[in-house]
Amino acid sequence: MIEPVELANFFTVFFSAASVILFGAGYALLFAWSRVSARPRLMPLAYAAYLGLAASVITLGLAANLFNSGFWTFIVLLMLVGYLLAPHAVWHLCVGTHTDAPAAESVKLTQPR
Repeated sequence: MIEPVELANFFTVFFSAASVILFGAGYALLFAWSRVSARPRLMPLAYAAYLGLAASVITLGLAANLFNSGFWTFIVLLMLVGYLLAPHAVWHLCVGTHTDAPAAESVKLTQPR
């Protein structure tokens, strides 16, 4: 069973959880912006945001006593690996599904007379 968060750790949990959201959104946005606008110089910033996310997740796990159990340690590490790889998978999925899409000029629409 997980021990409840101590009152002294409440603000640490609160701010690290908020940091998880902000760094996660920053990683996803910078990753997508780098790929969509073909600006590879933004990718190091995306990975820096991911490192901030990882640090926030570890801080949250320590403050919330999640690392006392092997199950929760596994879940936290699985989440970190998944969030690192998910934008890459989504990007390849989007590219793969949209490369064969017909262009708007080749689609013939019939207009009512």
